[in-house]
Amino acid sequence: MSIYEELFSLAGKKALVTGGASGIGRMIATALVRAGADVMIASRKADQCAAVAGELTELANAQGTGGRAEGFAGDVSTEEGVAALAGEVRARTDALHILFNNAGATWGAPLDEFPYHAWVKVLNLNVTGLFMLTRDLLALLEAAGTAQDPARIVNLGSVMGTAALGDGSYSYAASKAAVHHLTRILAKELARRHVTVNAFAPGPFQSRMTAFATGTDEKAARVAAGVPLGRIGMPDDIAAATLYLCGRGGAYVTGAILPLDGGIHVQTREGTLFNQ
Repeated sequence: MSIYEELFSLAGKKALVTGGASGIGRMIATALVRAGADVMIASRKADQCAAVAGELTELANAQGTGGRAEGFAGDVSTEEGVAALAGEVRARTDALHILFNNAGATWGAPLDEFPYHAWVKVLNLNVTGLFMLTRDLLALLEAAGTAQDPARIVNLGSVMGTAALGDGSYSYAASKAAVHHLTRILAKELARRHVTVNAFAPGPFQSRMTAFATGTDEKAARVAAGVPLGRIGMPDDIAAATLYLCGRGGAYVTGAILPLDGGIHVQTREGTLFNQ
């Protein structure tokens, strides 16, 4: 067995990625499938999830990784949606090795015009839905985890939850700061239950959510100029972090907020992230 297989293979693991049909969620799902995992992809767009799952399964078959994917509808923005998604997962497996709480939303508006409903919408999805789905799937995670190989929860935070970058996305930034702190609390409380809890804190990646700032090569280059490492993130950056935290190599890591931002969280110059 190679060191890759020993430390990063996910063969035989069952995973759920919310919001896994596009953007960073799709990058995560792709990495999991390529590492041999059986991945459930859920979002509000069932047809898109099914299509992406089919593409990823074909990729895994072509590469001989043994991974596969299935896609179905899942909405974590409401109490009823969380309960329905948890039920769908329980119907498919009695043990969940990996949960990626990736689904999220953002909203941008000037401070003096920021609408109440936008604040509520973003916090409900990014924080409340994440917490409630984790609660509802905890029994499946505990069934999968052991002291040597814990079950893994990875939450999607953001550099905007770490650095004081509003950029008009006040509810988004506040929600991601909440995700980071909730990650630490859950890591502390679930450690003895053989479940690790960590978070990604990405900077700019090309996705539907950041299309306003990175949707063209020209826009992406402008944002990259404000990143200390001089570029925006790539799928391989997400894939490597995914395999680290979810594979054997990350079994001793919990409560970490992993910055995937090219150094933005440690820069000290004045300015904003998306408005260079």
